Amino acid sequence: MASVKPVAVYTITNGFGKVDVKAANSRPFPRYGVPSETGLDGPEQILSSDVDATWEPDGTVRVKFDDQSDDHEPISVPGLLARAARDYPYRPALVSQPDADGNRAIITYRVYESQVRSVAKAFLHLGLERHHSVCILGFNAPQWFIADLAAIYAGGFAAGIYTTNSAEACQYCAQTSRANIIVVENNSQLKKILKIKGNLPKLKAIVQYEGIPKAKNVLSWNELLEIGRKQSDNQLNKVLKTIGVNECCTLVYTSGTTGNPKAVMLSHDNLLSDADATKMMLGLREAQEVIISFLPLSHSAAQCADVFLSIAVAATVHIADKNALKGSLLDTLLAVRPTIFFAVPRVWEKIHEKMQAALQNDGLVRSWIIGWARAQGSKTNTNRMKGIEPKSTTYRLAKWLVFGKLKASLGLDRCHSHISGAAPLSSDVKQYFMSFDIVIMDCYGMSECAGPHTITTSREFRLGSIGRTLPGFATKLDNMDDRGEGEICMNGRHVFMGYLNNPEKTNETKDQNSWLHSGDLGKMDADGFLYITGRIKELVITAGGENIPPVRIEDLVKEQCPAISNAMLVGDTRKYLTILIALKTQMDVETGAPLDAFSEKTLNWAQALGSSSTTVTEVLTTRDHVIEREISEAIDRANEKAISNAQRVQKFRILPHDFSIPTGELGPTLKLKRNEVLHKYADLIDDMYKE
Repeated sequence: MASVKPVAVYTITNGFGKVDVKAANSRPFPRYGVPSETGLDGPEQILSSDVDATWEPDGTVRVKFDDQSDDHEPISVPGLLARAARDYPYRPALVSQPDADGNRAIITYRVYESQVRSVAKAFLHLGLERHHSVCILGFNAPQWFIADLAAIYAGGFAAGIYTTNSAEACQYCAQTSRANIIVVENNSQLKKILKIKGNLPKLKAIVQYEGIPKAKNVLSWNELLEIGRKQSDNQLNKVLKTIGVNECCTLVYTSGTTGNPKAVMLSHDNLLSDADATKMMLGLREAQEVIISFLPLSHSAAQCADVFLSIAVAATVHIADKNALKGSLLDTLLAVRPTIFFAVPRVWEKIHEKMQAALQNDGLVRSWIIGWARAQGSKTNTNRMKGIEPKSTTYRLAKWLVFGKLKASLGLDRCHSHISGAAPLSSDVKQYFMSFDIVIMDCYGMSECAGPHTITTSREFRLGSIGRTLPGFATKLDNMDDRGEGEICMNGRHVFMGYLNNPEKTNETKDQNSWLHSGDLGKMDADGFLYITGRIKELVITAGGENIPPVRIEDLVKEQCPAISNAMLVGDTRKYLTILIALKTQMDVETGAPLDAFSEKTLNWAQALGSSSTTVTEVLTTRDHVIEREISEAIDRANEKAISNAQRVQKFRILPHDFSIPTGELGPTLKLKRNEVLHKYADLIDDMYKE
């Protein structure tokens, strides 16, 4: 078969599945928004710009319209919230996590917008400068939402920081975003900021939103609100007039692949065009949807769903308690009964495990009924994939006897959109849920495209697919091979502006035609469904959706033990990180293959520890506890330097030989072939994840 020329075609998905194939030199977004003449018509204005990418804090980019999907007029974040407050003033917007007595505070959209304005005025009074940030460090709470939006109202950047970050990692985020204000949850998070405060010359205020601060010169949330209420609207209104939809309003920090995280610059239009496209694709209803917020709001997926999509449809967001991911989420599901439920794969796997455990003790008759019902569910939803809607009475009977009751027991009886994202979910788990008439919808995106780019729906899906492109956006496969696989690239108004103060990485990731290069390999079928087939960039994505650069952790482990030749991090779609260890051994001079005998350096190291082993085989057959303990302690030392708990290695295994070209783990340029190692040592890896 003749090879396919690189970038021979790209595929544009318009609306809900109409697929057009066009020549590569065509442009999907030919028309630009008209900029404001004065620059003082904000916040809905388009500011003047002649570029499609920027890394400057005060930079702007052009807004490009797709002529075939032009019903989303630009709107700012303040404009969107103000509209929701106007149209649905008494609709509950935020419902807090329960207090000690189990009571929840309810904030309506009118109060929501009012408090955002008050906090924005307080931020300005405290010294928030234009295009500087408010960093937010804490678990989901109404105050998190309000602080985030208030930073945007005041002309600054909202910048979330993961609660698991070390003090040093917090400092990096605060420094690069030029934080004037940092909002923390409690005393535990406050200690991190107080530790680095002296290294943040631009920092002007610290706010603690839970409890009463014990440290001096730290404001409580109530004090912040009081400051804001005392200010007139004049300064805030002046700032709002200068805001444009095509300037940065939010920074989302990536984990990076080898070095420090990058700050993804997202504009008002990036965020809200993505929310609008998601709303269209899912057919969401205004003032009717109910959402649970429990994933970290510093993650782009949670921000898209919980903050911006919820405002776009005037949804009610219930905030789960801090133990949601430790087991209390089911209680919240039962209490809230959401209409949309977005979770990472590990959450769906937990629910899957609970369902299996609950069904194990059923009697013979009930087990038969459930088995019969599952057969109806599998058949019906398999037919739906083919466009055939159910008409049989057996399916309706199964819904009445089994599916409805099961969904009610999970709190999913009102849920019409069960969504999984941030990492792949296995087809086995999806098929299990499908047999109970729960179709889990995959979505795919990244921080650099403000949220989802593709999604499946309960009526249009394929097992293994990440869905179709959202309406108005475009997908192409770059450098396709003869199997039709290429790098997944994205285009649309949701594609980020650039990486803050990082022109080199911006130009690497976003090309001259504004295509966002994902680093993921994929293919597309004739119906426009996209499939991920591999990953170009070296990035481990855990079951919890954590994006973890493996090279840094591998290097840290090797630094702690002189006998380690190679180390490979494992954790893609897994609950935690593990690592494979290869010891330094002698090498066959002629073939370059590793030998069993220790290298001189490893032998001296082992003898100094008191070990009698001289080969890798001896270590493995005798379970040399001296060597195993030393490697374990080396990993512990490396874990002390981890920037978050998610980046700590939990287990390890010693491999029977080192990596090499002859044994297949290394390529011609000595680059590690990760997929080969995963395949070769699959049994060893699976053993590390046995409960």
